[in-house]
Amino acid sequence: MTRLPANPIRYHQGVEDIHPDEPQLAKALSDTMLSIAHRTYADSAHAIRCVHAKSHALLGAEVEVHDNLPPELAQGLFARPATYDAVIRISTTPGDILHDSVSAPRGMALKILDVPGERLAGAQQSTSQDFVMVNGKVFNSPSGEAFLANLKLLAATTDRVEGAKKILSKILRGVEGAAEKVGKELTPLKVMGGQPMTHILGESFFTQVPLRYGAFIAKLGVVPASANLKDLVDRPVRVTDDPDAHRHLIEEFFETQTAVWHLKAQLCTDLETMPVEDPMAPWDEDRSPYFTVATITAGPQTAWSRERAERVDDGMKFSPWNGIAAHQPLGQIMRLRRLAYERSAAFRSERNPTPVSEPARCPFDQAGGRNASYMPGGASRPQP
Repeated sequence: MTRLPANPIRYHQGVEDIHPDEPQLAKALSDTMLSIAHRTYADSAHAIRCVHAKSHALLGAEVEVHDNLPPELAQGLFARPATYDAVIRISTTPGDILHDSVSAPRGMALKILDVPGERLAGAQQSTSQDFVMVNGKVFNSPSGEAFLANLKLLAATTDRVEGAKKILSKILRGVEGAAEKVGKELTPLKVMGGQPMTHILGESFFTQVPLRYGAFIAKLGVVPASANLKDLVDRPVRVTDDPDAHRHLIEEFFETQTAVWHLKAQLCTDLETMPVEDPMAPWDEDRSPYFTVATITAGPQTAWSRERAERVDDGMKFSPWNGIAAHQPLGQIMRLRRLAYERSAAFRSERNPTPVSEPARCPFDQAGGRNASYMPGGASRPQP
C-alpha cells in the first residue's frame, strides 16, 4: 500500500498571504456575480444561483468516516469514525439555465449534516459542513484579478442567444478533445464550453484549492468507487433535443442503482511546490497521493424533482465557509468568494417563496445510505 507522505505541513496563519486590496476585490467580484442573478431574475421572476444555476441531481446520501485512519488523516470531521446524513447537489457552472448541449464544467456540492466542532466565523447558526467541488484538480484563473476578469466575461454572455452558445460549445469540445489526446487539459476551454459530453456520474470532483485539514493542509476529492460509477467514467452521451438529458440519465440510474464514491484527502508536504496561494498549481500526486478518508453512498431514490429543487435549489446554500474551523478554506480565491456566497444566498432568500436556511436533518425520505445494498469493504484502511 502507498505510504503516507512524511512530515506534512502543519497549518498556521502564515501560510496565507493576504493582500490589503482584497476587500475591494471581493466586493467587485460579488457585484459581478449578483449582476448575473439580477439579469436571470428579470427574465423569470425567480432567483437562481449566480453560478452553478442548473442542478442535474439532488440526492440524499450518507457519509461514513473510516476507522483506524492514521493521525495525519484523522483530522477535523474525519478525526473519528462516524456516519452522517448528507445532501449532494450535482450541477453545471453557468449562471443561466441552459440546454444541456451547451457543455460546461460540472460541480458537486456536498453538505454533511450535524457535524460537531468549533464553527467558522459567520457559520455559528449552522451545524453542517459544506465541501464545494468541480470536476478539475486546479482552478481556472491564476489570481483574484484574473478570476474577476473571467467572471465579467461570463456575466456579459449571460442571457445571450443560446443557439450561439451551442455552436461555440461544440467547437470548443472538439479543440479540448484533441488536446486531451496529446495529454493536455485546457481548463479555460472547458469553462467556456469545451467540457467533453460524457456521463456526469463518471466524473471525479475536487476542491481545486486547499483548505485547513485540522492540524494540516489538504485538498479534497470525490471519486467513483462502485463498479457502476466506474463504468460511466468517460462514457460519451448524446444530447440532442432533450434540454435536460443529463438529469434524465441520472434519474434513470437512481431508479434502481446505488452510487458509491470515495472521499479522499491530499496532504500538503511542501509550500513551495504545493502552494496555498496559487490556485492553478497542481499538487504532485507522486509526492502526496490522495488517500480515502470516507465513503459516500446514495441509494435508489428520486434523483430530481420540483419538490427537491424547491428544498435544495431554492432553500439551501452550499458554501465552503459554512463549516467547522478545522476545515477553513485557504487562499485568495476562497477569501474573495466568501462575500459572493453570502450575497448570492441572501438574494435568493429575499425573492423566492422558500427562504434559504440550514437543514437540521436530510430533507429527503430516502437518504440512500443505511438501507443501501452496497457495503464498503476495507473501510478501516486508507486507500491511495
